[in-house]
Amino acid sequence: MGEQPQPAREPAVEAELGQDRPHSARMYDYYLGGKTNYAVDREAARAVIRLFPAIETAARANRAYMHRAVRYLAQRGVRQFIDVGTGIPTAPNLHEVVQAVRPDASVVYVDNDPIVLVYADELLDGTPEGTTRYVEADATRPDEVLAAVEGTGAIDFDQPVALSLHALLHFVPDDKDPYGIVGRLLGRLAPGSCLSLSHCTGDFDPEAWAAIVDTYRQRGTPAQVRTRAEVLRFFDGLRLADPGLVVAHRWRPEPGSGPGPVTDKQVSLYAGVARKP
Repeated sequence: MGEQPQPAREPAVEAELGQDRPHSARMYDYYLGGKTNYAVDREAARAVIRLFPAIETAARANRAYMHRAVRYLAQRGVRQFIDVGTGIPTAPNLHEVVQAVRPDASVVYVDNDPIVLVYADELLDGTPEGTTRYVEADATRPDEVLAAVEGTGAIDFDQPVALSLHALLHFVPDDKDPYGIVGRLLGRLAPGSCLSLSHCTGDFDPEAWAAIVDTYRQRGTPAQVRTRAEVLRFFDGLRLADPGLVVAHRWRPEPGSGPGPVTDKQVSLYAGVARKP
């Protein structure tokens, strides 16, 4: 398949948008069957697929989990959402899911990828009663994230907020203090706030996932998969909702949600929702 037709761009603009190297968000878009990706992304994604053919299944399972988790939170009265590491818009987006339940919901998307900014308009088409915003901030700088979100005026930090960290933290290695980042973000949120998180793991196929991590790193993207115990640490001090931290397709499954019958090894992604006391 050839490259998507694109307007002519100067090399500096291509570099600014990251078209000169693979990007994890565009690779994820490719796994999901999207079209917002380039030859460099497809080459990298196919290298991962050769190592772990089920990666596309894992991506779809993650997306389906996100839909179920945020719908669950909206159904239980949460009306404010902060989605960090938004990635490229893929319908239905988070605000579409939660505003279908709560039309008055407020959603703020956070990302620092220039390619996401290009498509940000697709994240701002919410309900008349609700609020949707997009801000640019670096997930590894939690104070920057919080300041950017607060600057929108869309989130009342005195009321419960759902913090969405889906398929993000496996791109934050230990030297970036991922546990400290999550703690700082949650520390600003009111009691009754919730965390929804998904994270890749090598628990079910260590050799394949070690090779996948190496593939990402060789192409300029830091990555680190974690064990269940390591992922569980992100929920310290929180109360996990049933069924706890499980492989994503096992979290409150619904008919028609996500790929068909799959195994834990194919999904290789832990997920859970928890509430701040």
